[in-house]
Amino acid sequence: MKYKKMILAGLFLSCMLFTTACNGQKQIEDLYWTDPPTSADTLYQNPIFEPDLADPSFIRSTDENGEKWFYAYGTENTWAEGVHRITPIVRSKDLIKWEYIGDAFTPQSRPKWHDGGIWAPQISFNANDGMYYLYYSNSKWGDDNPGIGVARSKFPYGPFEDLGKVLDAKSSGVGNSIDQFYIQTGEGRNRKSYLFWGSFRGLYGQEINSTDMKTLIGEKFKIGGNMFEGAYIYPHGGKFWLFASSGNCCEGANSKYRLSVACADNIKGPYKTKEGKNIIDDWVEGTPFLTGDASKGWVGPGHNAEIIKDDKGRYFILYHAISVTNPLLHGGATRRPLMIDQINWQEDGWPEIEGGTPSNTQKSAPYFSNK
Repeated sequence: MKYKKMILAGLFLSCMLFTTACNGQKQIEDLYWTDPPTSADTLYQNPIFEPDLADPSFIRSTDENGEKWFYAYGTENTWAEGVHRITPIVRSKDLIKWEYIGDAFTPQSRPKWHDGGIWAPQISFNANDGMYYLYYSNSKWGDDNPGIGVARSKFPYGPFEDLGKVLDAKSSGVGNSIDQFYIQTGEGRNRKSYLFWGSFRGLYGQEINSTDMKTLIGEKFKIGGNMFEGAYIYPHGGKFWLFASSGNCCEGANSKYRLSVACADNIKGPYKTKEGKNIIDDWVEGTPFLTGDASKGWVGPGHNAEIIKDDKGRYFILYHAISVTNPLLHGGATRRPLMIDQINWQEDGWPEIEGGTPSNTQKSAPYFSNK
């Protein structure tokens, strides 16, 4: 692994990255990512971005020059002494080599409808108005009324304008209302949009207006019990696959955070394990999908980003995990670098990651033609 020291300056970067840079000062910061070990960029080795990109989400977009970029977003955190990121944004052309380009919010533009941290962002493009919508959780530890909001931008790199609250614990009747996931399903008249959310108080969903991306429709419904947070639903093979995290995300090297999966024929459920257990029941976890292995150097994998199919027909999933040897950020918060691994769909239809643990050796990288 090579470590690079970058001077972040320039018309586009300096004013987005550092408020002090706009005042004529330059700041130097250590940012890390893994360089592919071959010039052909055909291999990678975890992690793919450091020091932190917790609870990631990403999207692919074409810029004004016709170049295709992946943009990924992470939870608010302090990366180093004096370096605080409010929804950091990084970009890549291949999902492997990433560069930090700015934050979705500044201290002045950050959402102010609740006094919490901006956690677990999820990006979505709305074809109706050609805008990028960033859903986020607004919460602090032990919060009695956390909520979910949404912001909007013309560009995936921002700046994002906050549109305010979508729901909170009191208005929705769901304790710990965080970790949202937006999805559209169906075609034509049957096309609907849903927002799912919840953290260890049950997983819930509700239809949401796809025009304003904010107004909830109808009644909420429950899909999972008290073992989950960070829900993500992926349609595949005519079924809906629910990936969700269990355990404590933020206990450093002692974290037992993990990912499991359940399957349903309908987006509203019921979601069942491979053995047929309904995960709507409390204390029932999904079928194990990804767990940590301290002997391989990584624990606490979870809160995955979107799944993507590359141009060779292979499926990859992004997520965060915790290094056993470097588990904490400056100030003591758990350090959660960005990871990637390939998903294999088995003959029985269920998804699997080789070994069921984060990879720690060189692997075949995803391929995208960028055309």
